[in-house]
This record gives sequence, structure tokens and C-alpha cells, in this order.
Amino acid sequence: MTTERNEPATTADERTMLEGWLDYHRGTLAWKCEGLTDAQLRTAAVEPSELSLMGLVRHMADVERGWFRRVLAAEDIGPIHYTEEDRDGDFQVSETDTWEEAYATWQAETEAARRNAARFGLDDISAGKHPRSGEQFNLRWIYTHMIEEYARHNGHADLIRERIDGATGD
Repeated sequence: MTTERNEPATTADERTMLEGWLDYHRGTLAWKCEGLTDAQLRTAAVEPSELSLMGLVRHMADVERGWFRRVLAAEDIGPIHYTEEDRDGDFQVSETDTWEEAYATWQAETEAARRNAARFGLDDISAGKHPRSGEQFNLRWIYTHMIEEYARHNGHADLIRERIDGATGD
């Protein structure tokens, strides 16, 4: 698999640019994971941290679900990999966790996110509320937050990938 990443046009309208940057960062995370074995993808950044590339993908699947399905569209579904008792469960991977499953779940959540976002305008207020704060958000805020979330974790992914095999790059 070769991941395609295209930066959005520098003169795109606001929505196209937000969606473009979000897709760019989604692609960046996939690219950082490309060509590695399951064992390498489960490799933690540095002890005592449990942060791994596979854990980041699992986390982002839950983040996509949380913002685009639970908050934006008010779908009555729970998290995938974490629980209220174990808020970091998405980062905790075991020998039985596979890239195939983590990637498929993440891709399914990003497709659901795209479908749900297509039903809303940038200024539309979410149908649901954040489970802890009870706040509602417009789609513009969610897109901006998701770009920030991916950008931050892609920085982590870059360092983890460099530790695994020396590969670097934006």
C-alpha cells in the first residue's frame, strides 16, 4: 500500500481547505505506519510510555468516532478501544492486536466521519453534546480540532517511526 498525501490548494474555499488538511493529516498517519510489521507497529516510543503507532491509529479511530459520530451526529454508540474506567485503553496494544484490524477500524470511522460531516454546514451546531462537558460544537470547530489532534499525534508518530527504523520526513 502506498499512501497518497496531497496538500489542499492554497486558494480553496474554507470547507474544502479544512477537509483537505484533515485528509492530509489522516494520510500522514497512515504513511508513518506504512511498511512496518505488526510487532514494529506495537513498539512503544520509550519506556515507560505505551505510545505506539498502532496505539495512535486506535486512538484516532476513537477520536473520529467521538467527534463525528457521537458529538456531531448524536449517534448512540460507545467508544471502540477505551472505557470510562480505562481512558487510555486505545493506546494499550497487546500481541493479539493486528494492524489489519486497527487500520480497518480506523478507515471505517473516517468514512463514517465523512458521511456525517457531509450532512452539516460549517456553522451548523452538533446534534449531540460532548459526553463530559455537555457542550455542543459547530462543524468548523470539530474540523479545526481534528486537524490539531492529528497534527499533534503525527509529531509523535514521526518520532516513533524514527526510533523503529530511522525513517523521517513530514
